[in-house]
Amino acid sequence: MRISDPPRITDPAISKIAMAIAVTSVIAMVIGTFLSASPAYASDNQGDWSDQLAAAVEEIDREMPGNLGVYIAHLGDDAEVRHRSDRDWYLASTIKIPLGIVLLRQAEKGELSLAEELELADSDFVDGSGGLLWEDPGRRLTLAELNQRSIRDSDSTATDMLIRRLGPETLDRELREILGTDRLGPITTILQVRYDAWGEVHPKVESLSNRDFIVLSTEDTLEDRYRYLLDRIEIDSDQAGVASGAEAFDKYYARGLNSGSLEVFGRLLERLVKGELLDQNHTDMLLGYMDSVNTGDRRIKAGLPKNARWAHKTGTQIARSCNVGILNPEQPDAAVVVAACAENYENLGQAEQAFEKLGRALTEAGLVL
Repeated sequence: MRISDPPRITDPAISKIAMAIAVTSVIAMVIGTFLSASPAYASDNQGDWSDQLAAAVEEIDREMPGNLGVYIAHLGDDAEVRHRSDRDWYLASTIKIPLGIVLLRQAEKGELSLAEELELADSDFVDGSGGLLWEDPGRRLTLAELNQRSIRDSDSTATDMLIRRLGPETLDRELREILGTDRLGPITTILQVRYDAWGEVHPKVESLSNRDFIVLSTEDTLEDRYRYLLDRIEIDSDQAGVASGAEAFDKYYARGLNSGSLEVFGRLLERLVKGELLDQNHTDMLLGYMDSVNTGDRRIKAGLPKNARWAHKTGTQIARSCNVGILNPEQPDAAVVVAACAENYENLGQAEQAFEKLGRALTEAGLVL
């Protein structure tokens, strides 16, 4: 026998013991590999993922024209990444999530029934996403269907019908009670956004109808809309309160309407996925709507693996866009809350590229199951 050869085991009992030891070693190695690779065990490695992700977010922000705000929290280990997340950001259509939460809470308290029907009126139509804009007045829709359309399709007409049903005061009061802060809102109808933003041009904007704003939205560029508006309300540019459409929206954003802290929004999502805001049925309902959202394919979702579970909502306005959501919502201990907004970019594609990079950074940090 050469000195380098292992000794031969001839005793059957000893052979069985050796085989058991070998099998146990292999099992331990496989389990160890799984635990080290699984995002569900990120608590053992939270400093690594959060530091890595924070550095990636800073780099994304540096490379992107404009500003990026990000809040990320892992519910399993309480680690967070914050980047300009405590200041207020214009939230655009992501406000449709807190609207949906308040609606479902009202249903649970017996204040309304999700089977209640609202009739679509001509005054309900508002420009933006969703198919209701092309329906005929008189159609009746349940509150449940309107909520689904508001979140899944980002249907602005559905959103405004729900806000008017609840009442803006009720909506804001309920959110303050839920959050314990006024750092989210006040929330207005989408149509009111049009009146408030374009109202910076001249008080005569108040005389316009919802249909006027729909026609206005068909103009190719923001400055085309500005010139169309001057003609529509019959004023000269020297009578306008602002010199451009961009200036009108900048002044509107400064008012803080439909805005909020990304950290506050993130905590709202955290409580949602933990089941602290709604019963199990309504929690699953709302997360299901978010899971089936049909916007945002070029945002965070584009940087995630194809099989990733990403329950989310997008929002877009002039020089403003957001993407908020929950990774791995089916496993609260492994869920990751993400709230991200961008502003002052040159075109929406630049913001979408930043969001896609954020999706890749979340993947590379090992946070996607």
